[in-house]
Amino acid sequence: MKYLKENEIAMNQLPLKKENNIMSKINKVTPALQSYSILLMKNEFDANDLYQDTVLSIISKSEKYKMDTNFKAWAMTIMRNIFINNYRRRKRMRAILNEPHNVPVLNLDISTNLNGGESRMAYKELLRMLSKLPENFKRPFWMFYKGYQYKEIAELLGVPLGTIKTRIFFARRTLQTMYKQAG
Repeated sequence: MKYLKENEIAMNQLPLKKENNIMSKINKVTPALQSYSILLMKNEFDANDLYQDTVLSIISKSEKYKMDTNFKAWAMTIMRNIFINNYRRRKRMRAILNEPHNVPVLNLDISTNLNGGESRMAYKELLRMLSKLPENFKRPFWMFYKGYQYKEIAELLGVPLGTIKTRIFFARRTLQTMYKQAG
């Protein structure tokens, strides 16, 4: 009976020990992660954001880390994947319009915009215009904008892949028209 109680106590403390272990591992690789984030982002402000996103992701995915493997490599892979996903998201944002130089509101390059106010305004403008779209265009477009692949969107919404591509295309075209009219 006493052995069973001690085991229950040890099992309840296991996540806390693992969390502390992850935090200590993060602290050990912090200089490397910060250097790598500066290398990827080219400026300290965005590099700090990337580092924070990476730490948050590491903590939230800590159960996927296999003990006794290279933590630094795992953490840097997470950082690289976050960087790539953010890059693709910004690229898709610019692709909403085929001619971003004609509509500066959507020409967002967050890495060069240290203020962030313009980005927030453009984002709010996108949300306002997006709210005017029909629901069957709005949802697939928003999911695509957030980083989902066409195939994932089709599966999640239970709609054929070609229909998803068409809806996103028409949502882009409608947003282009709205921006030209607003501009």
